[in-house]
Amino acid sequence: MNATAAVAAAVVPAAGRGERLGPGAPKALRELGGVPLLVHAVRALTRSRAVGLVVVAAPADGVAEVVALLDSHGLEDKDIRVVAGGSTRQESVRLGLAAIPAEVGIVLVHDAARPLVPVEVVDAVASAVRAGAEAVVPAVPLADTVKRVEPVPGGPEPVLDTPDRATLRAVQTPQGFRRDTLAEVHAKALAEESTAEGAAGTALPPVTDDAGLVERFGGRVVVVPGHEEAFKVTRPLDLVLAEAVLARRRAADAY
Repeated sequence: MNATAAVAAAVVPAAGRGERLGPGAPKALRELGGVPLLVHAVRALTRSRAVGLVVVAAPADGVAEVVALLDSHGLEDKDIRVVAGGSTRQESVRLGLAAIPAEVGIVLVHDAARPLVPVEVVDAVASAVRAGAEAVVPAVPLADTVKRVEPVPGGPEPVLDTPDRATLRAVQTPQGFRRDTLAEVHAKALAEESTAEGAAGTALPPVTDDAGLVERFGGRVVVVPGHEEAFKVTRPLDLVLAEAVLARRRAADAY
C-alpha cells in the first residue's frame, strides 16, 4: 500500500434525527458541553495522524449549516468535506464514500453519536487495516449477562438461551475497511435492496453497521480493543454520562 493509500479517510454519517434522544435538533447537532456532538466526533478523528480527510454526510437540507458549524468551531483549517446524506445510514455512508478520492485505500466509518472516542482507538483501527485486515471493529467485553429472547411487544418475553458472554463483544466505531472492500459490499447491498424491492414479500435481515455488510457478503471482520468512553449517545441518560466524562477530561486538561 503506497503512502497516499495508507492515509485513511473517515466518513461520518450525520443525517439522522435520533428520535430516542427526544424532540429537538438532529442528534448530531445536540450539544455536549456547549459543543455539538458532531463537532466532538470530527475533532476526535482529526486528532489522529492516521486520518487525512473527514467526510461528513449531513442532512440533505442542512449541508450549508453543517459547513458553517464546523468552521465556527475552529475546524476550517482541516481537510473536511460535507456532502448531502441519504434517508438511511447505509445510504449516507455510500454517499460519503463516493466523495473520497480514489487513491485513498483505507476508510473509517464513525458515528457522530460517539463524540468521545479516544484517539488511540482511531489509531488502532487504522493500523489494523494498514497491516492487512479488510475490516476492523473496535469492541469491548460485555459486563452484563445476556439473554436471547423471543420478542413479544408489550409482554413478558420467553428466554431462549443465555449466550456465553466471554464470546460476545459490544461493537463501537470508528470501524475501518479497505476501501475496495467497503465499496464492494455497499454496491452489493444496493443491488440486493433493489432485487428485494422487486420481489413481493421479500425482507432482508437488518444490518446495523458496515462490518455487518462485510459479514453478509462473506468477508472477514476482526476486532481490536475499544474503549469504555467511546459509547454511543442515544438516550438522555447517555448525554448525562457524556457530560460527566467530558467534565473529567477538561478538569485533567485532557480535552
